[in-house]
Amino acid sequence: MELAEHKKRNRRKMTKDHWTAVAFLIPSVILILIFVYGFIAWTGYVSVSNWSTLVPDFSFAGLQNYISLFQDYRFQSDLRNTIFFTIFFIGLVIVMGLGLGILIDQKLKGESLFRNIFLFPMALSFIVTGVVWQWLLNPSTGFNQFLKFFGITPKWYTDTNILAGFEWGQIEFGVPVAIIAVVIAAAWQMTGFSLAMYLAGLRGVPDELREAARMDGASEFQIYRKVVIPMLMPITVSVIIIMAHMSLKIFDLIYAMTGSGANFVTDVPAVYMYETTFKGNNYANGAAIAIIMLLVVAVFIVPYLWNSRKGDH
Repeated sequence: MELAEHKKRNRRKMTKDHWTAVAFLIPSVILILIFVYGFIAWTGYVSVSNWSTLVPDFSFAGLQNYISLFQDYRFQSDLRNTIFFTIFFIGLVIVMGLGLGILIDQKLKGESLFRNIFLFPMALSFIVTGVVWQWLLNPSTGFNQFLKFFGITPKWYTDTNILAGFEWGQIEFGVPVAIIAVVIAAAWQMTGFSLAMYLAGLRGVPDELREAARMDGASEFQIYRKVVIPMLMPITVSVIIIMAHMSLKIFDLIYAMTGSGANFVTDVPAVYMYETTFKGNNYANGAAIAIIMLLVVAVFIVPYLWNSRKGDH
């Protein structure tokens, strides 16, 4: 009898705890449904409307806003810039983060000092980073004051040249030279994140594996190439996904540092969306740009979340 009564009390307690947890979660769920998924649905609805002035016009436009965007010179430039910014940004963040992580992992004196120095930029907002690097890479100030002694005066983010370009739609598809300056600023801020990730992964590699590789005659370079770095692959995938998510929707850094740039060489969809919606009052086109950005980000994020969910099971 006592055992049965004890089980009953435990069940009642578990039921009470269950409903208490549900009660605490319901407000958050409601707010997320309204302010995240509800606004996404509203944005999708506006994107297929004819709302192009301050006066709302919800008449159905079908996919015309999307079609006109992909035929637009500026939006095609934005897609080109985003592709190359993402590739260079992710590559530089991974290489710099892994390289610095390996160096710090050598048990250097003053390790905490170096770690804090490299992590410090993460404490800044992209707005601050954009303003600082705008001055540093200004063709008439900053680094160029030093470089001009060597006869080098790069235009940095004001350069309108396209490297290895070929005709693609209405634009020249190639590497915009000006986007490299933005990549430098973005990588400077976010390298600390990948450094922290890789350093944690390096510290998690058992010393026994390294010793076994050394006993088999492997050099330090071979140990990192064939043992350590392959074990860091899950971290690399996480860094790629997180950095891709940031680069595909980046706004504040570019808006503060360069804006859309001459001939749109540093423009990105988020800047175009902001100016179209809040300066041009073309809400339907702005909503269409937002939905396209959401879908592009989802292409990267959803498979990653799905695989993570399956891994948890």
